Amino acid sequence: MDAVEVDTENNLQRKQSLYQSFDETFEIHKENYRGQQYSQIYFARLHVMRTLLYSLIPSWKSHLPVCTVLGLEEGKECIIVGTLYKHMKLKPCILDEYSKERSAIPLVKPHNFTHPDDQLVLEDESGRVKLTGTVLLPSVFVTGTVVALHGKETGAGDFLVEDILEAGLPHQTELPLNSEEDKYVVFISGLSIGNCSSNPLQFQLLVDHITGHLGDEKEQSIAAQIVQVVIAGNSVEIPHGLLNGQNLASKDQSRLSEPIKELDIFLTQIAAGVPLDIMAGPNDPANFALPQQPLHRCLFPGSSAYNTFRSCHNPHSFDLDNVRFLGTSGQNIDDLEKYSEAKDKLEFMERTLRWRHLAPTSPNTLGCYPFTDRDPFFIESCPHVYFVGNQDKYETRLIKGSEGQVVRLVCIPRFAETGVAVVLNMRNLECHALRFGTQFSS
Repeated sequence: MDAVEVDTENNLQRKQSLYQSFDETFEIHKENYRGQQYSQIYFARLHVMRTLLYSLIPSWKSHLPVCTVLGLEEGKECIIVGTLYKHMKLKPCILDEYSKERSAIPLVKPHNFTHPDDQLVLEDESGRVKLTGTVLLPSVFVTGTVVALHGKETGAGDFLVEDILEAGLPHQTELPLNSEEDKYVVFISGLSIGNCSSNPLQFQLLVDHITGHLGDEKEQSIAAQIVQVVIAGNSVEIPHGLLNGQNLASKDQSRLSEPIKELDIFLTQIAAGVPLDIMAGPNDPANFALPQQPLHRCLFPGSSAYNTFRSCHNPHSFDLDNVRFLGTSGQNIDDLEKYSEAKDKLEFMERTLRWRHLAPTSPNTLGCYPFTDRDPFFIESCPHVYFVGNQDKYETRLIKGSEGQVVRLVCIPRFAETGVAVVLNMRNLECHALRFGTQFSS
């Protein structure tokens, strides 16, 4: 089925955009966990990142030699390239979950495991060396980041870091400037349909706004300029305790399927008028480890009948009229917040771009598939828009790279909790929150 154009008394026609998906890199072919080691994805990451950093070193510090960890000489300045590993005294240990003798509870906030005594080491194929100095802050970096370091070996056998080279923002295609017309993309996440606190009326208001069935002539004309809707994860919430491996009673089966049926009804209304991408999230009925594969189309018999409906990977990468979008349902940024520190979520997002890696904590603390020949989370091309879903609040920032790259960072809040969707204008990358409320005060 084709999408129905916006049809009001003024015969408004919905604008169109050219869509191209780049999710092939996140596709898992012939899934296999037998005999595969996570060391292979680290090796693939180091190989591609080291090649990149080697190409940047001549314009950074061409007068210094590049050494391996094993080839370090005491007091001799050089550059080493490798993968960082962070020793964290508060990092949870899986063995503790099974220990009956655990009595000491670490004095730490439950959402963050950093500690002033955390230490960084750098590792390559030849060995590892402890890093010292004030340049490289353990609170900023995480295990899995690949960097180049300028410094020298001390008498104690440590490497005193004097400077650091990160990969930086990758090359970016030029932002299209040939259009003066507004085209909007609407981002939503955390619908949590099935949660007792979610408000169906609130979501219906959102659907009516997107499809042009809400507001006056001006609002409908704006709705006609919406060319894409992206739902970034956690669309449903299955009641805890239902999925415990036991055979479900008929009433439990109904409780399991009801949220998905309700979601399909809402998605059908959107897909009937607007192209729609839906990504899996940690609470959705999909594989848990990254990259999450698309939610099965059989879950959406109504909306999948439209060719505007797309069930997509998480992470998700696509072009709209040559504007590049890249985003996740939030797991990569939430995990960074647990094992490092920043002033806000946008800073975590910026770090992943400058490290050229979407999920640097995978597979150490963030589950991912054990790829053997590549690291799909390496960022080859710089997006114009980088979004993450299921955050506490709406935040946005425009950042710039050393080669003139411009990226709009967007944190999409959980809709069920905030009633907030995010609208982005593709013409100028301007962004604003769209708030929907069902409670009115006198």
